[in-house]
Amino acid sequence: MLRSRLSILALTTTLALAGCSGSTSAPDGEKSPNGSGQQAEAQTEQTPQQDPADIDPSDYEDEAAEIVDGFSDDELAGSLIVGTWNGTDTQTPVDMIKQNHLGGVIVMGYNLSENPTSDQVTGLTKALKGARTKGQPVSIGVDQEGGPVSRLSSAALPFPPLMGLAATDDSDLITEATTVQGQNLTDLGFTIDFAPDSDVTVGPKDKAINVRSAGTDHKDAADVVADAVTGYKAGGVGSSAKHFPGHGRLGVDSHESLPVSEKSIDELEDTDLLPFKSAVEADVPMVMMGHIGLPDAKTTPATLNKKAYSALRDKLDFDGVIITDALNMKAVPQNLKGGETVKALAAGADLALMPPDSGAAQKAIVTAMGDGTLKKKDLEEKSERVVAMQLATAEAQKSVKAEDSGESGNGSDGKKTLTEVAEKSLTVLKGECSFDGTDSLSIVGGSDKEKAELTKAAEDVGLSVGSGGTSVSLSPSTSADVAVGTAAPWTMRSTSAKSAVTAYDSNPYALKAVAKWLKGDLKASGKLPAEYEGSDAAPDCG
Repeated sequence: MLRSRLSILALTTTLALAGCSGSTSAPDGEKSPNGSGQQAEAQTEQTPQQDPADIDPSDYEDEAAEIVDGFSDDELAGSLIVGTWNGTDTQTPVDMIKQNHLGGVIVMGYNLSENPTSDQVTGLTKALKGARTKGQPVSIGVDQEGGPVSRLSSAALPFPPLMGLAATDDSDLITEATTVQGQNLTDLGFTIDFAPDSDVTVGPKDKAINVRSAGTDHKDAADVVADAVTGYKAGGVGSSAKHFPGHGRLGVDSHESLPVSEKSIDELEDTDLLPFKSAVEADVPMVMMGHIGLPDAKTTPATLNKKAYSALRDKLDFDGVIITDALNMKAVPQNLKGGETVKALAAGADLALMPPDSGAAQKAIVTAMGDGTLKKKDLEEKSERVVAMQLATAEAQKSVKAEDSGESGNGSDGKKTLTEVAEKSLTVLKGECSFDGTDSLSIVGGSDKEKAELTKAAEDVGLSVGSGGTSVSLSPSTSADVAVGTAAPWTMRSTSAKSAVTAYDSNPYALKAVAKWLKGDLKASGKLPAEYEGSDAAPDCG
């Protein structure tokens, strides 16, 4: 089991500093040259900054109610939408926020250049935030889990997926790492990270989640998720546990069609729901409803299923914001012209994420208010929850500053944390925990990109790379002395190599840890977070 967590107070007291270059503009004040409201500046002068761990949306309910009370029907409808756009221009999303009064937008990889810089990203988020300087703050979201789901590419710190963090078997380090990640995103101007993934994976049959999950054991996964939520909160960014009631056991990717759970929510309560319960207990501000059919509603995704929302509220006692998974995914009908958003809100969602057409969705909500399909009072309650969360996040981000003044938090302490995560997560799948060591490698198998990156990492630690020495394969199908995995651990189960390790990711820190192990300078101490056929070959190196 994971070592006991640091208390929220102890961790955030150490990591939280006053001031934040990525703070959200004040909700009721005019925007000043430094990007924050005059009213907020005055309040800051009079009162000390709060610890972000102590900031809760419930503290902003009255202020949120005042803001929502002043909304027109158009503004109320827009406040419940997080939109998306195609292309890399900045003006399109700014216009969307202004014209449709959107509660926020999500930045995807296709909204950025191929190798974006942190300055380019902060330029975009600054423009998005500036689209509205009064009333409801603009939520700026991103899918930045780490590993395969890292939309910001070169602009952000390279974190491994959640399974990589779980493999460290170090609760304090998981919280420290997600705090650093949260600080990095705060510094880049984001207010929401759609993480941590709270699904429990079943391993090789899991088509969509696998390494994004903390592992196959629901209790251990619940601990990791709680640690991650605690870290994100300390880092100032709003987190979102996803995908309720659990996508990790499903063999169908909801991006392509509707997966159906064999078990009801009641039957999942003591297993797959545990990570969501732990997230709620750790004060996660948002939970994402997944596109998952249930046994009694096989053709209706949970995002449009009233019973699923009721279960989240009643079984988990969750009173925060419920957001849908992306409504432009194929698991949801794509021809409803905003009707999908109306159905989601009617079922129980507070926020509609990525409707196929945000403008059409806003108009459909207004129409539904007019014909009684949606009750205005219900929508006002939803909007109040959303705005209270946004106000709390804005205040938390004023209290957070990246530990180092380096570019977008990419300072020495962040690098130190990433190095520690990489070294503690490196997991032996076959062979001995410590490698005998070599001074030369030949790298075979795998993609040219990964081979080049491992070559650089090896040379950085003093190994020579060429045609001789210890053969290292980045593919399970290529014979070698050592096999190195950079994804889910079961991808290497068919290797014939006598020694095999997995780094869970191919970021520079992960591959440098591999190189150190090959040189004999590092004992791989990672704990395998997943059980699957063949996993019993992994030694206990903890």
